[in-house]
Amino acid sequence: MKPVRVWFTKDDECKYISHLDLNRVMSRALHKSRLNIWHTEGFNPHPFLTFALPLSLGFKGVKENMDIRLLDDDYDTQTVIDSLNACLPSGIRIYDITEPVMKPGDIAQGLFEVTLSDDETDCNILKQRFEDMIKQDQILVMKKTKKGIKQIDIKPHIIKYELCDGESFTFRMTLPAGSSVNINPVLFINAYNEKYDSDICYSITRLDIFDKDGNSFR
Repeated sequence: MKPVRVWFTKDDECKYISHLDLNRVMSRALHKSRLNIWHTEGFNPHPFLTFALPLSLGFKGVKENMDIRLLDDDYDTQTVIDSLNACLPSGIRIYDITEPVMKPGDIAQGLFEVTLSDDETDCNILKQRFEDMIKQDQILVMKKTKKGIKQIDIKPHIIKYELCDGESFTFRMTLPAGSSVNINPVLFINAYNEKYDSDICYSITRLDIFDKDGNSFR
């Protein structure tokens, strides 16, 4: 039995597939592909699969992954990729199969690309507002926790950020992600909307995930 890590993109209409539905989509694809994979044991066997870090609804993902177990140690990577892609919707594409190196518990950071758009606000003004927010001593937002909704300061959690070139206003932000601390970039957008009394449109793509030392998850 060979544990493998399946890498895929999640885009277009599929970014609106919830994590639970994504699990179902992948399970069905594994079943339809007829790949020789390990199934769970018990009364209702089903294909074994786990995801390292679920993607928020509405986010695009360019480096998503799930783990499965192949019963054939001598498998052909391209055959597995083609077999799965033939059974998946166009918004989900498998692009690589590797052996797992890190454990999901190692994940500590996520890199997000955020594009903001507002028909009534010039791109340069959006940039200036962003820079003004980053310079604040605090960025207070309401966040849902296990103990209810409470106010938190997300400013200390912004690990790093950079502005991107282009016609639209886009920035990249590295935030805590994982089992211990998880900061969603939507919280920053919520703080923006509250500060500037707006309802800005946005698009978010998760580009990568890292361990605590900034090493890309493998």
